[in-house]
Formats: sequence, C-alpha cells, structure tokens
Amino acid sequence: MPGYTDSDLTLSLKIVVSGGFGVGKTTFVGSVSEIEPLRTEEALTAAGAGTDDLTGIGQKKATTVAMDFGRITLRRDREMLMAAHDVQLLLFGTPGQERFWFMWDSLAQGAVGAVVLADTRRLADCFAAVEYFERLRLPFLVALNQFPDAGRHAERDVRAALGVSPGVPLVWCDARDRSSARHVLISLVAHARDRALVPTP
Repeated sequence: MPGYTDSDLTLSLKIVVSGGFGVGKTTFVGSVSEIEPLRTEEALTAAGAGTDDLTGIGQKKATTVAMDFGRITLRRDREMLMAAHDVQLLLFGTPGQERFWFMWDSLAQGAVGAVVLADTRRLADCFAAVEYFERLRLPFLVALNQFPDAGRHAERDVRAALGVSPGVPLVWCDARDRSSARHVLISLVAHARDRALVPTP
C-alpha cells in the first residue's frame, strides 16, 4: 500500500482467558481492555442453587453465560516484544460454569494462546481449563489472581498442585489492575512466540 511499510501494520492475535467459576475472568478482560468490553453476564438466581458452588465467592451476583470480549494493543516500541509490528490482542473470556463449557471449543478456535486464571483458595476449579489447553496443545500460562484473603504460596507448591510442567509459565497477578493484567498478556505472547520457535516432536 502506497505510503505504508510493514512496520506500520498491526498484527491481530486471538487470546482466550479461561479458568474456573468466579476466578476473575470478566474483571481481567474489563480491566485491561482499551475498548468498552462486551459482557454476557446474567444475575445468579436460586435456579443455580446446588449447581453453582459459591464457596469463597459468596459476594458474586452475576455470571458469564457466553463470553467476554475486549481488545488491547501492545506497542512494539514499548512492550519489549521484539515484534516487527504492534500487536492487537483480541481477548475472549470463557464462561466458568461447567454447563457452559460447550462454548470453549468455539472460543478457542484460532487462538494463539490462553491465560488460565486461578484462585489459590480453589485451585481445583482451574484443573478443567489446564487439561483442556494441554489437550489442544495450545500455549498457555497460569495467572494466580491475588484475592485479598488468599495466602501466598511458593511457586513450586502451586505448580505441583496443578500438575503443570516447568515449561508452563506461572505468574502472580491482580485481575483488577490494568498494568498487572497487561504484564500477564505480554508474558503469554512471549511464551506463545517461544513455543512457535520450537519444533513440535
């Protein structure tokens, strides 16, 4: 295109934000998105009693029933991505409740990587997401959302509890904080890039 060079282009990448019910996916997407995020939340009602486990998240009033969507642009000259272009991340947050897991296949299609948000108070809730992305062989990292009443655990203990290999990055974050969520995404893009450079056995 006249007047433009390759360095003027923006590379768009699809990223999935997943994890258990009430772990902070909607908050994560909303805090980091540079556009007004799309949310598909519905109020929790008595109909979910016996199905939705609210242990540790009793204050939760709404839940995602389809997806969250947001967008963030990482600038090549500021984010240390070693990229030839700016990178626009299209963020798709998955629903956490098991009855909506059928949506995951559609949301993961075409993605280059995934963030698995985890709550150290309820690590078992993210097992399904970890197993899902391992099965897809999609690059992912585990982001430990720091809830105020959650204890700080040693990385080796969390890694052992989750059963993830040393090759899966594990980072601490605050899903409410834009810079923290941004750091998670930069780490994921770097991990996905490094994985792409390693031949598949």
